[in-house]
Amino acid sequence: MKHEILQNCPPVIRDFLTYSETIKGKSSLSVEGYYLDLQTFFRYLLFVRGLVDGKSEFEEIDISAVNIELIKTVTISDLYAYLVFCKNERSNNAATRARKTSTLRIFFRYLCEQTHQLETNPALMLESPKVKQSLPKHLTLEDSLELLNSVDGANQKRDYCILTLFLNCGLRLAELCSLNVGDIKPDGTMTVTGKGNKERLVYLNDACQRAVAEYIAVRPTDDIAFTDRNALFISRNHRRISNKTVQHIVKTYLEKAGLGGQGFSTHKLRHTAATLMYQHGQVDIRVLKDILGHSNLGTTQIYTHVSDSQIKNAVDANPLSGVKNKK
Repeated sequence: MKHEILQNCPPVIRDFLTYSETIKGKSSLSVEGYYLDLQTFFRYLLFVRGLVDGKSEFEEIDISAVNIELIKTVTISDLYAYLVFCKNERSNNAATRARKTSTLRIFFRYLCEQTHQLETNPALMLESPKVKQSLPKHLTLEDSLELLNSVDGANQKRDYCILTLFLNCGLRLAELCSLNVGDIKPDGTMTVTGKGNKERLVYLNDACQRAVAEYIAVRPTDDIAFTDRNALFISRNHRRISNKTVQHIVKTYLEKAGLGGQGFSTHKLRHTAATLMYQHGQVDIRVLKDILGHSNLGTTQIYTHVSDSQIKNAVDANPLSGVKNKK
């Protein structure tokens, strides 16, 4: 969590953020997201309660005065009115409003159940906006092969290894960038640190083992910063490769493979790995859950969608599909 966030938020929120990161094991990005959601909510609350200068711009409203006494006055009506404000005044879509709803639920549950600063939870019955479930965007098998075949240049071994791990193991961006050399084991497995610092064991297939071995053989070892000497992937500046650099690498090769401008990204490569394993490898959904590092099966079930070709094959397999009209 960024130091400036801790400095700029009131104690009741700061304590919640600290608890979320240190006790619940939430990532820094998740905690920062909580802060931004709560900042928006309390700016709204201070504004509608007339507790700020009416001339103040919304984004400049200072929430440092927020305390438990103000929070005790919040009702479920305030929460729903806030969600209406997010929809109409801030043009937040259903997914964004659902995330904000989740943050409010977590925050008020913390105040009731963990610190007992509230006797009643105004968000207890707060319903989340229904979010349209869309199929995860992914590359086809042919697209994936084109992407891998597009890799060249001075860092060919490194970049090919990065794409291979994304497409075969379904890693998250942060997981790939945080890999250390020691995470690659001689028995063909890899230790991955996921969300909440949870470790999982990933089995490397032949393609991954070859790609890793070929990259390790050319991986820079000189002039690497002391703090990054164990990093698996090294940048041209001899530092641990950053999220932004990996995103740039992926974008470059997507464009080179003729797949640019279609909304693909590093996370879509994770979707691709999951979809290919499920559709072509007949991987059980429970096994896929463990491979991807999901905490619950519901998150993984989005990959159980079937392709158009599977639908056609199912219809063609109907025993009545070949019957002809005899009249």
